[in-house]
Amino acid sequence: MKYDKMNFPASTSRRKTLFKVCFFNIRNHKSQIRPRQRRVTKKITMMYPIELTSPMANELTRLGFNSLTSAEQVEEVLDNQEGTTLVVVNSVCGCAAANARPGVRLSLQGEKAPDKLVTVFAGVDKEATARAREYFLPYPPSSPSIALFKDGRLVHMLERHHIEGRSADIIAANLKMAFDRYC
Repeated sequence: MKYDKMNFPASTSRRKTLFKVCFFNIRNHKSQIRPRQRRVTKKITMMYPIELTSPMANELTRLGFNSLTSAEQVEEVLDNQEGTTLVVVNSVCGCAAANARPGVRLSLQGEKAPDKLVTVFAGVDKEATARAREYFLPYPPSSPSIALFKDGRLVHMLERHHIEGRSADIIAANLKMAFDRYC
């Protein structure tokens, strides 16, 4: 008796049946996956709904932060700097709500404060956030994050791992020390 490559008896009807089963399962499988992949791709490119993010953004704009929504606005602010600028990369995550934004609010109640306060919102202002992160190099992208610039040079940076798991008071104390040194 002859055997084919898969150790099945080499009968043509058996091979035809296996081919049909495998071919149609793969074809049906692909036709079921493709529409899902298209839908997932569309979800990835969608931003957070404005109804969700506006209260979070307003938390900083009420403190006097200027919200930057385009790459051009970021370049305008960060290229032509004199004095100090605080840039907050806002986020919808819990550590931004519990630690970063309250920490920034507390830090601004001190004696010294930066000359300019600006913010970009990760996941909403995609181009502005990407452009701001280019100024943060060599630090990797993270959100939330807080950067302090003096005369166009990055002098202090708080990344997500500095914010996460720390209280707003600790973050405020860290920022106040940076303000005392650079502002």
